[in-house]
Amino acid sequence: MEKWVYTFGDGRAEGSAGDRNLLGGKGANLAEMSNLGLPVPPGLTIVTAACNHYYDNGRMLPEGLKDQVRAGIRQMEAITGRNFGDTAKPLLLSVRSGARASMPGMMDTVLNLGLNDRTVQALGHDAGDARFAWDSYRRFIQMYGDVVMGLDHEAFEEILEDEKGRLGHEQDTELSAVEWQHVVGRYKETIREELGEEFPQDPEVQLWGAIGAVFASWMNARAVTYRHLHNIPAVWGTGVNVQAMVFGNLGNASATGVAFTRNPSTGENSLYGEFLVNAQGEDVVAGIRTPQNITEEARIASGSDRPSLEKLMPEAFAEFCGICDRLERHYRDMQDLEFTIERGKLWMLQTRSGKRTAKAALRIAVDMATEGLISEGEAVARIDPASLDQLLHPTIDPRARRDVIGSGLPASPGAATGAIVFTSEDAVQAQEEGRKVILVRIETSPEDIHGMHAAEGILTTRGGMTSHAAVVARGMGTPCVSGAGTLRVDLRNELLVAHGVTLKRGDVITIDGSSGQVLKGEIPMLQPELSGDFGRIMEWADRTRRMKVRTNAETPADARAARSFGAEGIGLCRTEHMFFEGSRINVMREMILAEDEAGRRASLAKLLPMQRSDFVELFEIMHGLPVTIRLLDPPLHEFLPKTDEEIADVAAALSIDEAVLRRRVDTLHEFNPMLGHRGCRLAISYPEIAEMQARAIFEAAAEAARATGAAVVPEIMVPLVGLKAELDYVKARIDSVAKAVIAESGVAIDYLVGTMIELPRAALRAHVIAESAEFFSFGTNDLTQTTFGISRDDASAFLSTYIQKGIIEQDPFVQLDFDGVGELIRIAAERGRRTRGDLKLGICGEHGGDPASIHFCEEVGLDYVSCSPFRVPIARLAAAQAAFKGVKG
Repeated sequence: MEKWVYTFGDGRAEGSAGDRNLLGGKGANLAEMSNLGLPVPPGLTIVTAACNHYYDNGRMLPEGLKDQVRAGIRQMEAITGRNFGDTAKPLLLSVRSGARASMPGMMDTVLNLGLNDRTVQALGHDAGDARFAWDSYRRFIQMYGDVVMGLDHEAFEEILEDEKGRLGHEQDTELSAVEWQHVVGRYKETIREELGEEFPQDPEVQLWGAIGAVFASWMNARAVTYRHLHNIPAVWGTGVNVQAMVFGNLGNASATGVAFTRNPSTGENSLYGEFLVNAQGEDVVAGIRTPQNITEEARIASGSDRPSLEKLMPEAFAEFCGICDRLERHYRDMQDLEFTIERGKLWMLQTRSGKRTAKAALRIAVDMATEGLISEGEAVARIDPASLDQLLHPTIDPRARRDVIGSGLPASPGAATGAIVFTSEDAVQAQEEGRKVILVRIETSPEDIHGMHAAEGILTTRGGMTSHAAVVARGMGTPCVSGAGTLRVDLRNELLVAHGVTLKRGDVITIDGSSGQVLKGEIPMLQPELSGDFGRIMEWADRTRRMKVRTNAETPADARAARSFGAEGIGLCRTEHMFFEGSRINVMREMILAEDEAGRRASLAKLLPMQRSDFVELFEIMHGLPVTIRLLDPPLHEFLPKTDEEIADVAAALSIDEAVLRRRVDTLHEFNPMLGHRGCRLAISYPEIAEMQARAIFEAAAEAARATGAAVVPEIMVPLVGLKAELDYVKARIDSVAKAVIAESGVAIDYLVGTMIELPRAALRAHVIAESAEFFSFGTNDLTQTTFGISRDDASAFLSTYIQKGIIEQDPFVQLDFDGVGELIRIAAERGRRTRGDLKLGICGEHGGDPASIHFCEEVGLDYVSCSPFRVPIARLAAAQAAFKGVKG
């Protein structure tokens, strides 16, 4: 019989940390902690394969699972001395999800399972605390009613708030046993009225309802969204962890908390976390109560007057610190831990690699390498390349006037400005319309994941540094201020009230996720300096990587930015972008509208000095580094006016008849311009265009070489080649111009002529094309379009549906299609180098900045990747990780 259940507890386990794929992250780490002899409540893990079976078989649980779970519970009973469903010493259970990759708050949890009208009495008697028992029962009904039965938790919250108001209580902890018993009655009555069924009293029914709900939550909307945002495949499934309950709500000698072994925002090597006395874990992460600091140092720094765990429970604190140190050294990474203290006894409920900001990740990696805990190569491998985007977030200019209207906790660093919105739906709509917004909530929940992703920043009035908003925002790199208790949110009227200032939906605010301040209006920002820990990681990365990293740039500003980020040349200069600048567009239009070659050459003569000056500046900025310049690529109609109003304006500017202009526009119109008269086809039809561009390049190279003293070796790229004869024709014109410019200038100019591989035919005939081409640059945007037969501009309308329905896992325009487009790249690289052993190979499509695609480029043996300037650091790091993986593997 297939093994569906693995047990742990009492110092031993059937699994270990290496079984993450089988047991999920939480189950694997619970097993590991058990094997280490740490105080872990006993339990069992249902394997992730059971989740896949559940979905593959019409949401039916696998045969034999129930018997294996019952056997696991019997083992838990033997260890705890309690029995599931017993009316004397009842065993209560927690049922939690545990996917292979951490997905905080995205799936469902049920605590205190096993309570009913009889076991609640037994629990209270056994604990000597009836109030605790009834508090636990109401928690169970609320969670089970929401997660399993489908009654929104707001229905329960309304009852609780109503009761607290009636009784004059501020905090949940003030309710007595009798008062909680009354709340329980109202909860069960509401379930009966709203759902037409009774709350289940049979613990066995409760257990399987909860297990089924956890499996079902793998496909809930928020989990699906989170997986899509973090590239987590649906086929991984989730494990289910069933564990004996321990109670942090068992009086003032009990507590529950969340901690990180290092600061997840800054990376500082100090224990960081929060806890609540007389509470359960969900209270901390939900932000319902404002938590207390774990360490005395943190309490003093925050100005809190409530005692730290260090002062309140020194023995448990000391044991916890020892476990934190042991786990960090064991896993060799910063850990995110959940714990409960039950009447002075410490229990460990979870450990996992902690989510952290990019800034913290850099510091932690550098510090651990310096401490000798990991190697420099491992430090480089630890950083998520995509997370470096966070370091490019602006910060508030320290010289700017700050109109502070409130403050909270600095939950996720960086500053953001935007218009206030109060719902996730409004945030998404604003993003679609190109508007920047700040999502303002009392507290966020997992259902807000789409709005949090769409917003520039997040502001909540409740919750701590480990609340849902804080953890998710840090993972996204989105600035966040949480727990801004001096602010009041009026959701009904869509108002934010702060220090006598009332702001409405659409008003602009700025949040500073590094200080916790909330400011009125738009505040001037500064771009960050990429130095310190970033510089060390990049230095180690550059020593590790094999591939070069270039940039896609055609403006001096982009080129300078790319150099500052460490670009080693320009891999794609799109010359057509230069023709749209200022008055040049009209000169370009003159050339297109000319009646004959002589007219075109006259206009091109005006464009020549403009192009030459552009190239001189780029060559000087790059100062001897390679610069790949692509000849004109788009069809000519893109330079012409489209609307009647535009046609009238252009006709007047060029002093030509509107009817003549309209006829030319109609003549150049193409039904499918992506596959039409563009690229090398233009250079063949109008060789004078390519000749002008070649002359501008060579004259600029000679001038820049004289000015800088550094030799300039331009790489001229002929686009959209599918036939060797096309490249030969254009190359002959380029060579002829080069010969003339060398003779005129007296400067020797070395140069390369190559092509962009963006057609399947070019990839398949690479061995022939390489007879003429001295380099290949893979234009993966168009290669993806021509391989799939889809337009990047239109595909978004259906690709999201393909992803949702599992037809494809990733958008092929975001991450390279390794099986199809990737196969063409492999073929072209192998065949091209078979013909020309020193053939230079690079990639310049958007995939050049995608970490997963960069790993593929390393596998194929490309010489360089080229990407947008702000993705250069990401590409440098990803290239190093790809090389490090190759060395290790």
